[in-house]
Amino acid sequence: MATHKTISGESSNTSVAGQAEAESQLASFVEKFEPKYASLIRDCRKKLKKLLPSALELVYDNYNFLAIGYCSSKRASDCVVSIAAAANGVGLSFYHGVDLPDPGGILEGAGKQNRFIRIPDASRLGDADVIWLIASAADLGKTPLPRKGNGYLIIKSVSAKQRPRQRTASAP
Repeated sequence: MATHKTISGESSNTSVAGQAEAESQLASFVEKFEPKYASLIRDCRKKLKKLLPSALELVYDNYNFLAIGYCSSKRASDCVVSIAAAANGVGLSFYHGVDLPDPGGILEGAGKQNRFIRIPDASRLGDADVIWLIASAADLGKTPLPRKGNGYLIIKSVSAKQRPRQRTASAP
């Protein structure tokens, strides 16, 4: 299958070679982080791929965050949940979080749409309240996740200018 480029810079190639290239590119984004956060990003990704095996992984290496969205289509608005990583840690971002019931009171944020939870370690993704939120977000999506098949990785955009991915040492 040929590689397709869009105006946004999206590169989508579902061939084995294309996926290997996308994985290599994503690995280079992750390696910019402190080792503990790089490891956490990789662990969270493994867990989310098991929870949402048919989701497409949309990657945005933006100014503020490295975001890896788990989506039912190639549209960011169809994102169920994203890993959002910055120099100060890793979180799970719920694109339509304001619409999610939160009986455990674990969602943070006060924006008009997005909510998030902090992920101190990957075991947090095994907590019943987090799994319930992810399942609820998938159920609320306008476009359902495919029932069969495996998702694949799409590098959607890479910003030339980015905030540092590691904390700078504080002055003595």
